[in-house]
Amino acid sequence: MATLSLAETALVDNARAAPMLDQVLAWSAINSGTRNLAGVAAMGAMLGDAFAVLPGATTLVAPDPVETVRADGTRAPLDHGQHLLVTVRPSAPLQMLFTGHMDTVYPADHPFQQCVWREEGVLNGPGVADMKGGIAVMLAALRAIEASPFAELLGYEVMIGADEETGSLSSARLIERVARGKLAAFTYEPALADGTLAGARGGTGNFSITVRGKSAHAGRNPDDGRNAVLAAADLALRLAAARSPTLAVNPARIEGGGPNNVVPDLAILRVNFRPKDAAAIALATEHLAASIAAVATAHDVAIDCHGSFNRPPKPISSDAARLFGTVKAAGADLGIAIGWRDTGGVCDGNNIAACGVPVVDTMGARGGDIHSADEYLIVDSLPERAALSALAIARIVQKGHL
Repeated sequence: MATLSLAETALVDNARAAPMLDQVLAWSAINSGTRNLAGVAAMGAMLGDAFAVLPGATTLVAPDPVETVRADGTRAPLDHGQHLLVTVRPSAPLQMLFTGHMDTVYPADHPFQQCVWREEGVLNGPGVADMKGGIAVMLAALRAIEASPFAELLGYEVMIGADEETGSLSSARLIERVARGKLAAFTYEPALADGTLAGARGGTGNFSITVRGKSAHAGRNPDDGRNAVLAAADLALRLAAARSPTLAVNPARIEGGGPNNVVPDLAILRVNFRPKDAAAIALATEHLAASIAAVATAHDVAIDCHGSFNRPPKPISSDAARLFGTVKAAGADLGIAIGWRDTGGVCDGNNIAACGVPVVDTMGARGGDIHSADEYLIVDSLPERAALSALAIARIVQKGHL
């Protein structure tokens, strides 16, 4: 354990003292489920006010157009909220990126809307860990940096997206743009309850596959029909056969059909792929195309495939390993043991790493049971992780490299 310099001691004390719990309570009182555009807008305005304390330009960026496949098989625009962008000292010699997301998985009509204390020091509430607590940690660290002598050499961008929980489809190009030229990035997804960070991540791809057949009477002339539900089920089974140690395949839902006496002429298969590496994406893409062609021929149906592999796998590059080492060393100097492990989950860290920028993407607060009504935040981790983040940033600035 190294001794902190006087400047580093002041830095971490400043980070720990930020009013993070009050921010989490206020922000979590706003429902910002991805599809609740009014709530996302309210959240974006609150965060814009909060981040305006940083000495940079704060703007709201319009989302890119996104298409969805509706239950009737047609494609339609899907609106998203605006993304928050803060740019500080863009001409500084060292540039970093800090990202988060303001949306949650809880829609406006979800019963889980309020924070309650589960026990002393443990707060249960929507988005408290994922990731309104992480945003509070990020802001506390950056405010502390700005009050320190380390700020002068550091430029950075903060990007807080409005659609991370649904794949960052409307913010992917923005993430790519702000990642360009950055030495390193921190994303403030929650760490595990014991403080473990995510290391390598697999990727993900989501597809909506529309099958159009031909309706007919199920008793009088069934052979004149072309059963879209049967074809979609066949396709689901063929796709699932591609499952391997490097590729998970989850046919999640088939929509379609109607009365029992009608051969269904429409079905939509929703499927998720989880590739562990680029080779698995290539194999999955080839298998998807071949399976669609085979099913279309076998069942005499028309098939339209919509979707993409929107999160590339995130391996741990040599630069990423050095960045993890910096975080680990900063943790050790604060008396915090830092470890990490690989995960099948995905986040904006996947997109950042795909741009060639090393990223640690679980720099947020400690907590657990995310994406459920049992989601919780360990409140003592707010000052702990703010100090960790601030010191890791300062160490990068002092070295001038990873």
